[in-house]
Amino acid sequence: MANCKVTPQCHPEPCRRVSAVSQKTHMLNFNQLERGIMIVMDAQPYEILEASHMFKGRGHSVLQVKLKNLITGNVISRTFHPSDAFEEAEISKSEAKFIYNHRGKFVFSEMENACLRFELSEEQVGDSSKFLKSNQIVEILKFKDKIINISIPIKIQLKVVEAPPGVKGERSEAGTKLIVLETGAQINAPLFIEQGDIIEINTETNEYVRRVAKN
Repeated sequence: MANCKVTPQCHPEPCRRVSAVSQKTHMLNFNQLERGIMIVMDAQPYEILEASHMFKGRGHSVLQVKLKNLITGNVISRTFHPSDAFEEAEISKSEAKFIYNHRGKFVFSEMENACLRFELSEEQVGDSSKFLKSNQIVEILKFKDKIINISIPIKIQLKVVEAPPGVKGERSEAGTKLIVLETGAQINAPLFIEQGDIIEINTETNEYVRRVAKN
């Protein structure tokens, strides 16, 4: 492991394969654009986070969307029209392991080869960063054979490291209290949750799901 290092995710040999794939692009029309769809816009991959139709009269409608740039992590708003069409972003996936973070850089290693390491910025990882702990298994997202981001499981289990006593007379959050998880993340949990408990978290909603193990 002494030779392990962060390496650029650019390899010379896949170039021919990338050009072959580009000849078979799949276009998405206005009616196919919805939450979860990934598209190419301005040569970069985006995921549609929200999509809502707004009717303008005479049967005409536009689509108000929020998109996340899968490379930078930036979220933007756009208005799409019925005449708009986009190339579907071809995202390949594999597994990686989270190693550590330092000064806003998150370092991972590929599961197939632990010596192949890569890093992402805190902006790229986004809100998911607060639920990452050492050895957490994540999904690598690749666009045109280059690693652009990671995706963590929707539900993960973490240990509670701080939990104030659950006093019923102080229910300011309808029977919940603010707790701190082993990664430093803070969420609301039921009053019966105690320090040392293992709980399950929904990483999409940042919400408590259930207690897995009691202290």
